[in-house]
Amino acid sequence: MAVQYKDYYETLGVPRGAGADELKKSFRRLARLHHPDVAKDKKKSEEKFKEINEAYEVLSDPAKRKKYDELGADWKSGAEFRPPPGHGGYPGGQTFRGGRPGAQEFEFDGTGFSDFFEQIFGSRMRGGAPGADGFEPRGNFGGREMSERGRDVEGDIMVTLEEAARGAIRSVSVRQGSRTETHQVKIPAGVTEGQRLRIAGRGEHGSGGGAAGDLYLRVRLAKHPDFEVEDHNLIYEAELAPWEAALGAEISVPTVTGRVNIKIPPGTQSGQKLRVRGHGLPPHGDLLVVTKIVVPTKISDAEKKLWEQLKRESKFNPRD
Repeated sequence: MAVQYKDYYETLGVPRGAGADELKKSFRRLARLHHPDVAKDKKKSEEKFKEINEAYEVLSDPAKRKKYDELGADWKSGAEFRPPPGHGGYPGGQTFRGGRPGAQEFEFDGTGFSDFFEQIFGSRMRGGAPGADGFEPRGNFGGREMSERGRDVEGDIMVTLEEAARGAIRSVSVRQGSRTETHQVKIPAGVTEGQRLRIAGRGEHGSGGGAAGDLYLRVRLAKHPDFEVEDHNLIYEAELAPWEAALGAEISVPTVTGRVNIKIPPGTQSGQKLRVRGHGLPPHGDLLVVTKIVVPTKISDAEKKLWEQLKRESKFNPRD
């Protein structure tokens, strides 16, 4: 099936040879600009945020990036694209988003990922009923057609940290040929990366009276410009001025549900972790604030004199 080619480098505004740091910096800048919680046009920003996340999901993963780069640099964003052999989610380059070879494809809408991503990186088909190849026998046995359970169908669903923190209901449509079914999918609070959400009986239809397969949506937590995720904990890097680290301070830090004030103890070191309990992902995650001491790159003449005075009077030597 032909889809629109996505130029992920263009989406992030980086050259094809961009390194990990450049990718991360560009992603954070764009994600902050288009994050739905801060943008005026929430619907438009939500779509843009998903596009940025999808691009970063691929380019920040060495294996996905290699696979994507092998498609070639000559494609233009928006051009019709058909994956070459070996790049689909099924052996031989064919992408089956559910069902058996020769059956109609399953397509998703409302998961947060584009059709292009699903064609190249999706895993859409799972084993069905018992048997050597995952199927029940099918055929006419003594005038009776054996039943066959429909295959399970699997897709990815992009879940923001805000949705993971609060829980959400998402409307996801599944198309098979001319038939479209829309399901209200409950995303439980505290959902984690890779967790599969099961919608029973909404996969491929069975035959010969066989039961339908199930629909599974595999959670992919959207990248966030401020937080890294570690199990249910969120990690935030807080930049401190040298005097804040030395003297102590009270600073405001973000969480997925708002901002909180925390105290920086005197003598805080760069890389030190401060735990803010209960401000990670449910049910028991915390916010881990990792400190980073930042030195000003430009100082005034008056500031320079104060630094020089500190140098003369201080007995501190970090190399002792």
